[in-house]
Amino acid sequence: MVTFDRDGLVPAIVQHAVSGEVLMLGYMNEAALAHTQTTGLVTFYSRSRQTLWTKGESSGNTLTLVEMRHDCDGDTLLVLALPAGPTCHTGQPSCFAWQLDGTPSSQRVPALSMLGRLAVLVDERKQTMPPDSYTTKLFSGGVDRIGKKIGEEAAEMIIAAKNVNDQELTWETADFLYHALVLLANQGVSLEMVMAELERRHKV
Repeated sequence: MVTFDRDGLVPAIVQHAVSGEVLMLGYMNEAALAHTQTTGLVTFYSRSRQTLWTKGESSGNTLTLVEMRHDCDGDTLLVLALPAGPTCHTGQPSCFAWQLDGTPSSQRVPALSMLGRLAVLVDERKQTMPPDSYTTKLFSGGVDRIGKKIGEEAAEMIIAAKNVNDQELTWETADFLYHALVLLANQGVSLEMVMAELERRHKV
């Protein structure tokens, strides 16, 4: 049950549904909440203009709803969404891109969100197949080409570990993870499916 404040509003924290990155904070009233659920596009209530506004209605940088939850008190919403383009009006992917002293930060948080962001990019490459993309060449080669690269990267990871070379191991592991994501996308298996299986095993 959602509890609105005396002004009829509830704060809504928007989080990337795949990477987990916190994107923005907005406010919803009952109408904005209902509109979000009905249209599938995240909609807020503008306190300054006192009207509803759907994120991206002018910029095109929409937020597509995946799921909504509320906290234990019911007075804050967590909105899991998929962004189309940058979320912040400044062009930053997230509105939380500044240190407390006002210094811009290029560090995306959490750090592991990079894996989710890469999975989204790989999937976009699969859909658009840009001709100058290495990822496109992998998809064009199918399972055989992608699988060969994964085998090579796995062997190079082992060699790096045997050589006790942390920098080399880091590099080769990054290559391995990238090619693994390409294979998953090629086979129609999402990163979320893998994460769900890891979660299942963790519970066991």
